[in-house]
Amino acid sequence: MGVQPARIVFPETDRKEIAAAISEILGTGTLTLGPYTRRFEEEFAAVHGELSAVTRSAGLSAVRGPAALTAVATASGTSALEILLRAVGVTGRDVVIPANTFYATAAAAINAGARPVFADIDPATFALSKQTLAAALTPDTAAVVLVHVGGLITPDANDLAQICRDAGAVLIEDAAHAHGSTMNGRFAGSFGAGAAFSFYPTKVVTSAEGGMILTASEELAREARIYRDQGKGSFGANHHVRHGYAWRMSEPNAAIGLVHLRSMEKSIIRRREVAAEYTAGLAGLGFLQPLAEPPGCRSNFYKYIALLPPGVDRAWFKHELATGHDVRLAGEVYDLPLHLQPVLAESGRALSLPVAEEMCRRHVCLPVHSDMGADEIAEVLAAVADVAKLAGEVGEPGERACASR
Repeated sequence: MGVQPARIVFPETDRKEIAAAISEILGTGTLTLGPYTRRFEEEFAAVHGELSAVTRSAGLSAVRGPAALTAVATASGTSALEILLRAVGVTGRDVVIPANTFYATAAAAINAGARPVFADIDPATFALSKQTLAAALTPDTAAVVLVHVGGLITPDANDLAQICRDAGAVLIEDAAHAHGSTMNGRFAGSFGAGAAFSFYPTKVVTSAEGGMILTASEELAREARIYRDQGKGSFGANHHVRHGYAWRMSEPNAAIGLVHLRSMEKSIIRRREVAAEYTAGLAGLGFLQPLAEPPGCRSNFYKYIALLPPGVDRAWFKHELATGHDVRLAGEVYDLPLHLQPVLAESGRALSLPVAEEMCRRHVCLPVHSDMGADEIAEVLAAVADVAKLAGEVGEPGERACASR
């Protein structure tokens, strides 16, 4: 049958609703910054400002995040992050970024005029820790980007925010992976001054392309709306007050996102079921080591992250799954840390970030789909078991790496 690394799910009823909305949009001629964008912003802010069902059932109302979140739609998650960094003022200063995030996180800081400072991570969460953040802070740190990798939120999130406040820096969340994820009932996007979400096609919520800023600050929301529309003081005026860019979300993209957002909780429930079956199935193999949910975290399982045994070559493992079992893996988070990326060599030179390097080298992400069937889960687990047996037969770790050549 075969299992692909990702699947984009739009049931027929959703496709019909989107088609009708786009027909309406084309009929009105309002193709950008119109009513669908406003509705998408309002509904995204609403679902991330409410208490999660888990929190309500546990009676944890005291841990609620900001009561009034505002959402600002943008052209991409990258632009959302750059807008936030521009708005908080990082030009000519340092921005701390975990080394194991996507290039766009660093690019947003650089394009906002900042110097990226790469930090090591906690192997249990793939995120900044109190210790790694403290080690990366400089006297000129303007902001810190906390990345919720794979949909996991670190239990240190509140402490990281306090460290930032004490250092006179602003905490920004890169929540590109974390739609609907919570920590102790608080949604991703409620821990820092602002958060950037991505709606790239593979995300738990997609608008085909697009992004969203989430913030409890009216000032930040106002600045974000200026920056996303060429820095104009108002939509209809040729009056520019900021160095903005064409970072608007189109109305068709907003219509797609608005419909897909309604499936977010259902998708998360299924993704969590898939993850639970993977964890149970891997427990007896003694091969892949799943990255556990931190205490208090309810991940959306945008990614199911697991570590290979030391010495097992990832390329070989993925090749064996694909060619021997038609199970295909992709989308590591991420396979090459930022300080080792050629384009970022100047910022990363002479850095040794051993945990990020090891985690980037050893992890894989098993397929998780929002409509994944039991037969697909069983197929993945059977394939992993077979390749694990083969890895043992190949020989010692040093010999395993040679199997990919």
